[in-house]
Amino acid sequence: MSVKPQPHHPRRRSRRLIAAAAGFATVGALFAALPAAAGETKSKQPGGYQKPSRYQDVQLLSFNDLHGNLEPPAGSSGRVTEVHEDGTTETIDAGGVEYLATHLRQARNGNKYSITAAGGDMVGASPLVSGLFHDEPTIEALNKLDLDVTSVGNHEFDEGAKELGRLQNGGCHPADGCYNDGETFEGANFPYLAANVLGEKTGKPILKPYWVWKQNGVKVGFIGVTLEDTPGIVSAEGVKGLKFKDEVETINKYAKVLEKQGVKSVVALIHEGGFPASTAYNYDCDSPGAGDGISGPIVDIAKNITPKVDALVTGHTHTAYACTINDPSGKPRTVTSAASFGRLYTDTTLTYDRWTGDIARTAVDSANHVVTRDVAKAADMTELIKKWNTLAAPIGNRAIGHISADIPNTGTESPLGDLIADAQLAHGKELDPGTDLALMNPGGIRTGLTYAAKGAEGDGVVTYAEGFAVQPFANTVNLQDFTGAQLVKVLQEQVTGANAASPKVLQVSSGLTYTLDLTKTGADRVVADSVKLNGAAIDPAATYRVATNSFLAGGGDGFTTLGQGTNDLVGSDDLTALEKYLTANSSATNPISPPAANRITVVQ
Repeated sequence: MSVKPQPHHPRRRSRRLIAAAAGFATVGALFAALPAAAGETKSKQPGGYQKPSRYQDVQLLSFNDLHGNLEPPAGSSGRVTEVHEDGTTETIDAGGVEYLATHLRQARNGNKYSITAAGGDMVGASPLVSGLFHDEPTIEALNKLDLDVTSVGNHEFDEGAKELGRLQNGGCHPADGCYNDGETFEGANFPYLAANVLGEKTGKPILKPYWVWKQNGVKVGFIGVTLEDTPGIVSAEGVKGLKFKDEVETINKYAKVLEKQGVKSVVALIHEGGFPASTAYNYDCDSPGAGDGISGPIVDIAKNITPKVDALVTGHTHTAYACTINDPSGKPRTVTSAASFGRLYTDTTLTYDRWTGDIARTAVDSANHVVTRDVAKAADMTELIKKWNTLAAPIGNRAIGHISADIPNTGTESPLGDLIADAQLAHGKELDPGTDLALMNPGGIRTGLTYAAKGAEGDGVVTYAEGFAVQPFANTVNLQDFTGAQLVKVLQEQVTGANAASPKVLQVSSGLTYTLDLTKTGADRVVADSVKLNGAAIDPAATYRVATNSFLAGGGDGFTTLGQGTNDLVGSDDLTALEKYLTANSSATNPISPPAANRITVVQ
């Protein structure tokens, strides 16, 4: 499958608003004295001509993993942690594009050389106000944010390459048509970069592999890639007809292409990330040495990307960092990520050397900043959200259940994970009374359910919009048969193979119990003789009817055995299953309480 690359034509780019600057202490910065002050100073030349100074500071504002969160995210998804000099921490409410727009516009104040870039997953797994409309609202918001460029992320492929092409180039949805009284969707003003995503038939990138920003002789190239393992975390239908290439090889290839075009200043936008040792957004991950406080895939990637690349804007892991990791030549290079959901943005200063056309990397300065909610809301974003909420309200405001307290999606086994697995088991039994159990992938549970009302619905009321935020993928509930031996192998795949380094613990329905001993290694971490269903040991030779979502049924998240089931039966989508379960098992006078999350015994 191939999406024809289109030239980037800014259509509706508005003049950037000017306001007071905002900032915070630099994290992971590199400093060095320069031969001349960076800026727009010009030297007097004979005849009155003023030559630009050698060094020019270029501001790079970046963020990642917005996931269509136009409104301020609820609960922990809408907070960040700040660590103070005395070691104490503070939690700050953050996020919402009304505030993100204001912060970015303030940050750009006085910076004529300013670029705004993103690290993928701008759309997908979105709340109802965006997801219900195939994320057209988010693309409109990003246009208003004056986003210049972004890489694709894995979630840009949730609805397939053709839909991604529509988000880039415009046009009405092929099934749902045009919204807003038939007004044609115009698409993104900014290029999506997909250097390592190739059409199987063409062998060429489905979208632009790179893009070059130019102003007054200053040129900065951007190469965009998503993680090579995208097919393992996206439904098979979403990546049909596509090949995903190695991130490092792809970036190194296009860095050479840019160099041949005279572009020596290069930023890589990579939808892959790392895990800092602290959850505080301003943690110094360069203490005691460069990159010592960060782990994960981005470390190896950063160490192998050619020194021709001057900075890495990353994402995917939803964590916050502004680190330096040495490139293959041993030279420090900045690597950043701004958490997720629009809670942070990163402000990086790239000092451009007009003599060499390259970045003076010893002068790179980068820090994350909180998108606080104590600034004025951007009026254009308020209007945009109001427009789409008006369209979504008849669907989103409908009550589908009642809860007695917050039901979070955090922890190895989460209360919400148990609830969803129970809902899928109940739906499975409607389809086939012989259904035995249900398994749910934790990555498919995007947020928790909060007791406090988000609107006028009242405390404890779960609306369709809140349910949509939890399960936005429209996966179906699928039934398959497995032997007991296969079932145990599925549980072992949580901690082996693709999931060995970072376990993915499936959420389990009522009646399935076992012990997960994290002090052991490999498959032994699942204590085989502890796996029981309704108190009886799993019989390796017996057949069990298992409910999963269609993503897992296709072998997603490294659960290859789940792709080998037999006697398939496809039911309704997973959100419908959750809605029916909540409606049947709760009321205003008898709300559902959070499950105890005690089905998996974790030893660590």
